[in-house]
Amino acid sequence: MKIGLLIRLAVFFVLVALLVQPDLFQGFFALFARPTQPAIYNQGNLLDITISHLTIVAIAIALSTVVAVGLAILVTRPFGAEFLPVSRTIANVGQTFPPVAVLALAVPILGFGTAPTLIALFLYGLLPIFENTLTGLTTLPPNVIEAARGVGMTGRQRLMRVEFPLALPVILAGIRLSTVIALATATIGSTVAARTLGEVIIAGLQSGNTAFVLQGGLIVGILAVLIYDALAGLERWLTARTGQKQAAAN
Repeated sequence: MKIGLLIRLAVFFVLVALLVQPDLFQGFFALFARPTQPAIYNQGNLLDITISHLTIVAIAIALSTVVAVGLAILVTRPFGAEFLPVSRTIANVGQTFPPVAVLALAVPILGFGTAPTLIALFLYGLLPIFENTLTGLTTLPPNVIEAARGVGMTGRQRLMRVEFPLALPVILAGIRLSTVIALATATIGSTVAARTLGEVIIAGLQSGNTAFVLQGGLIVGILAVLIYDALAGLERWLTARTGQKQAAAN
């Protein structure tokens, strides 16, 4: 456990060093660039681009979470059960259309920039969060729900004090999955002028500079692993706190 934590911390500090002082890695990345090519991405600040990438992902996942959790809560209430097929269709929209197709459809309406990328990531993140929230809210121990009713809790009180806290680890597993998918998918946003780490990769592909491609890919990959690991740790902590079995969603 301690060795694993030390490895994670080491990877984190390497990432910070790469973003803040990329020249420290000049020798390593020079191995992947031709003698006439720059070894370190020089068309923008890696730290600024990474912050922009993370901001886009965070906003998209926050919106996906609000909508998906809201829909799942609605269809698990007696008055909203009939909306389950419609809600599931809405959640499936993002998985039906590839992000590239969503971008192509959104650009003529919203123009180039961040907005089309947000729409694509938002739609793509709905399904895992919706399905996990639905699972979490519909597989709670019946005796717990009955006990909450027995002490006189209203439907809203049961939801906020009992159902949602118990379902939170499962919901978080869906958020974790959507976040990791969004971190990688966000790179295509650079094709429509969104400021993401995709611009580093695209610059490398256009110039034939493997060092640029490697830098963009490494940063995205390390971010995905670290964020996945952090959310998984939070999920385990919540699971242990509520005395439930570990959520199986990955």
